[in-house]
Amino acid sequence: MLGSMRILKLHTHYQQPGGEDGVFGTEVALLRDQGHTVVALTFHNKQLEDVSFLWRAAVTLWNREAHSRVREAIRLHRPDILHVHNTFPLASPAVIHAAKAEGVPVVMTLHNYRLLCVNALLFRHGQVCEACMGRLPWRGALYGCYRDSRSASAVVAGMLALHRALGTWSLVDRFIALTEFARQKFIEGGFPPEKIAVKPNFVHPDPGLGEGGGGYALFVGRLSPEKGVKTLLRAWEQLGVKIPLKIVGDGPLMPGVSRLAQKVRGLEILGYKEPEEIYSLMGKASFLVFPSECYEGFPRILIEAFAKGLPVLTSALGSQGSVVEHLRTGLHFRPGDPEDLAAKVEWLLAHPKELVRMRKEARAEYEARYTAERNYEQLMAIYRGVLEGRR
Repeated sequence: MLGSMRILKLHTHYQQPGGEDGVFGTEVALLRDQGHTVVALTFHNKQLEDVSFLWRAAVTLWNREAHSRVREAIRLHRPDILHVHNTFPLASPAVIHAAKAEGVPVVMTLHNYRLLCVNALLFRHGQVCEACMGRLPWRGALYGCYRDSRSASAVVAGMLALHRALGTWSLVDRFIALTEFARQKFIEGGFPPEKIAVKPNFVHPDPGLGEGGGGYALFVGRLSPEKGVKTLLRAWEQLGVKIPLKIVGDGPLMPGVSRLAQKVRGLEILGYKEPEEIYSLMGKASFLVFPSECYEGFPRILIEAFAKGLPVLTSALGSQGSVVEHLRTGLHFRPGDPEDLAAKVEWLLAHPKELVRMRKEARAEYEARYTAERNYEQLMAIYRGVLEGRR
C-alpha cells in the first residue's frame, strides 16, 4: 500500500537557497525515488513584494485563493495525505481547512517556532525570549518582533490568534518536530504531546567523507545577530593566528565582519558559496563552528558536517546542543561567551587524537541517523500512523 501512496506536499517558498526550501525539494525527490506519486504545490512569497500592506495582511490571515487552489488540487489528484511544510505568509493556514473540507488528513512539519512566536525564533534583543510561549502573542506585536515593525508584527500576531480561535492547529493530524528539544517547546506552548512526532532533517545524496587536512576552522551561515557572529569574531580576536577561520555566508552584519577581517589576522571572508563549494570547504576543514544564540530548528549544516566527518563546536543551547554530542561529535561552549569558545578551540588544537576520533564519530552519527534511507523509514512510519488512525 505504501508504495502506491499519493502525497500532496505544500510549501511556501522563500526564494532562498537551502534552508526549508532545500529540505522540501529533497524530501519530494526522496519520496518519488521510492515510487510514490508526489504532487508539489508551491506558493512563492515573491508575489508579495509589490502589493499593498493591507492585501499582504489579508492573505497572511486567510488566503482564499490558496484555500481554493488546495481544494482543486485534492479533487484532481486525490492524495492520501497533505504534508504541509510552511504556510507563512502567502499560503496561510487556510490550506489546512481546505484539506479538512475535502476529508484529507494533514501532516505539518514544524521547521521553526512560528506557531509559538511572532518572529519564529524565540529570540529578542540578543537573547532567548519566551514571552509569548503558550499565550496570545500581543507582546510580539508590541515589541515589533517581526522585521522590527509593529504593524507587520501585529499582522503575524493576528494570524496566530485567529487560527488559535478557529482551532486550526487541532485540525492537523500529526506535527513533525525536528528534534526532541523542539517537541518539548511545542508541548510547553500547549500542543498535545500525542500529536507531535520527531523526525530530523537529512542529507541526500551523501556528500562523502572529507580528509580534514586544510588546517582551518569553518563557519557557514547567515551573518546576523542570532547566529552568534559577534561571539565568533570576539573569540578569534583572542585566538589570533592559532588557526585560520573561513567565514561563508552573507547578511546584515557583513560590513562589520569585513571591517574586522582587515584587522584580525586569520579571518577570511568568502561570502556566499554554492553547496558544492561549501562541501569542498567542509571536507578540508578541521572543525565547524556553530555559535548560534537562538534555539534553531534543525540546521542542515550540522548534519552536512557529520556527513563530511567534520566535528562541530556549538553553543550548548536548544536543538543544536542536542544534535551535537559533547566530546563525541564535537564540543559545547556557553552561548554568547567568546572566552569559552576560544578555550574550546584551544582544547581541540591541543588534542589532535581526540579530533581524529570525533571525525569518525561524526560520520558514524550521520550514517546511523541522517541518511535518506533512515529518514524515509521514519517518514513512512508517521504517514502510516496517521492513515491507520483514520481507519
